[in-house]
Amino acid sequence: MHINTLREAPAEAEIPSHVWLLRSGMIRRLASGVYGFMPLGYRSVRKIEEIVRQEMDAKGAQEIHMSAIQPAELWKESGRWFVMGPEMWRLKDRREREFCLGPTHEEIFTDIVKNEVSSYRQLPMNLYQIQTKYRDEARPRFGLMRAREFVMKDAYSFDRDREGLDRSYEAMFDAYMRVFARCGLRFRAVEADSGTMGGNASHEFQALAENGESEMVCCEACGMAVTTERARVADAPAETEAALPAETVYTPGTKTIEDVAAYLGLTRDRTMKALLFAVSGEDGALSEYVIAFLRGDRELNMTKLINCLGVPEHAVAFADEASVEAETGCVCGFTGPMGLRGCRVVVDSELPGQRNLCAGANKADHHIKNVNYGRDYTAEHITDLKLIRDGDPCPACGAPLKAARGVEVGQIYKLGTKYSESMGAYYKDENMQDRAIVMGSYGIGVTRTLAAVVEQNHDDDGILWPVSVAPYHVIVTIVKHGDAAQTALAERIYAALLDAGAEALLDDRDERAGVKFKDADLFGIPVRITVGKKAADGIVEYRLRREKEAVEKSSDDAVADALRLIEAERFGPAER
Repeated sequence: MHINTLREAPAEAEIPSHVWLLRSGMIRRLASGVYGFMPLGYRSVRKIEEIVRQEMDAKGAQEIHMSAIQPAELWKESGRWFVMGPEMWRLKDRREREFCLGPTHEEIFTDIVKNEVSSYRQLPMNLYQIQTKYRDEARPRFGLMRAREFVMKDAYSFDRDREGLDRSYEAMFDAYMRVFARCGLRFRAVEADSGTMGGNASHEFQALAENGESEMVCCEACGMAVTTERARVADAPAETEAALPAETVYTPGTKTIEDVAAYLGLTRDRTMKALLFAVSGEDGALSEYVIAFLRGDRELNMTKLINCLGVPEHAVAFADEASVEAETGCVCGFTGPMGLRGCRVVVDSELPGQRNLCAGANKADHHIKNVNYGRDYTAEHITDLKLIRDGDPCPACGAPLKAARGVEVGQIYKLGTKYSESMGAYYKDENMQDRAIVMGSYGIGVTRTLAAVVEQNHDDDGILWPVSVAPYHVIVTIVKHGDAAQTALAERIYAALLDAGAEALLDDRDERAGVKFKDADLFGIPVRITVGKKAADGIVEYRLRREKEAVEKSSDDAVADALRLIEAERFGPAER
């Protein structure tokens, strides 16, 4: 077997899953965010794929395989050619026809059904594939967690109506719960933002991990769980005090909320914060300026602002100070909502209920005290812009929320008719009337799931694979290379395991025993059977990777115990 381990992880490896997958030789870096899979790692990838395949097939989904190269016309037809922005890999053939490397396949699958489904009798339908996807991440990092090339299972359901979509969505939700449980993950299903996929409902499946990029909040009282991107934040109670006269005050050098609050003796929640953005159009040129206002102690949720504006994420950037000041009349560091021009103003829903706040005066070194919505300023949009925080009240029951981090390993969406209407995917109902097909989209990051499993299952010596996704179930290690008794017994154990259907490795390398033991721990094979000096008596050492101590037992008992463990956990980890 080709195995090449590393004594030390490269400097780029910052989190455990990246470190151990590189050090164990399971993945190899080809370029930033681009990885290949070596024999051990690829076996685990295929194990995850097979679990996904089994659960999808069990729900009646049908597997197909589409090309990663997609014609631009379909993306332009759906309206997402611009929306995907620089994250999409775009290319042209020798005839200058535009294509992309597929980041996802809604357009392709919609086109299939558009051309091949015409009657209600052909619905519902669920088609899926397990295939390589491409996204030109701006900051690829953490190995397989945020890569530019990755393996994903994507499925698409096609139904007659919303009720049918609800049933398809629930079936996929259940399948995903089973997939991630079988992979040995500790995870939560949380309400999520639909992003560029569209639709009106979505859930992410988050593998809990300290190093996860995704943030969520959970309520232990009612069980509500939601990503911070989507989480609704309750406004502070509306205040009833009388509006005081506005007063312009001199506040030299106070460009931050902290500075002005300290200078005027206010708490941060008695101030207003301004954030200035430039929005670009499809041609990349400036479209408009947007100024968002929140209470001074709040943080902006960019996803909420983007959803309010109805533009792609890549089209919004912080504004250049000199340009925005000239166009809108604001003064950076002293921007307030009064007297602005030539820009769109978005106000957080909390502000209209607050009284007598302090805001910038749009004049250098000056602020205005006692600013009140309605009397002093108005806005084109009033919406929740706040980023939820640990300890904020649950929007469902009011109990304190608890923040957590995770790795997004899957997401499901109710797309509705977003793609079928834009791309003309209709069917004839019982009355021969045209109806738009109602769609759902369902993705699992296969290679990201692999990384998430390692992120949750490792120690100081290497990986701790669950049996269900381990590259092999058992490793049989010969202590002394060339010893006849040890070799004979090890080969007999190895053959017995294979004959019983177990997946086993035989380590008969001409290496020191310590090297073999370290490699076995590094690889994370769930069971190690060591054949040493008592081989002539049929005695071996039996050790589970998750346990530190080995126990002596007969070779027959070791084989039997290993087979029992494999049988109990090969379809998913037992309760631990």
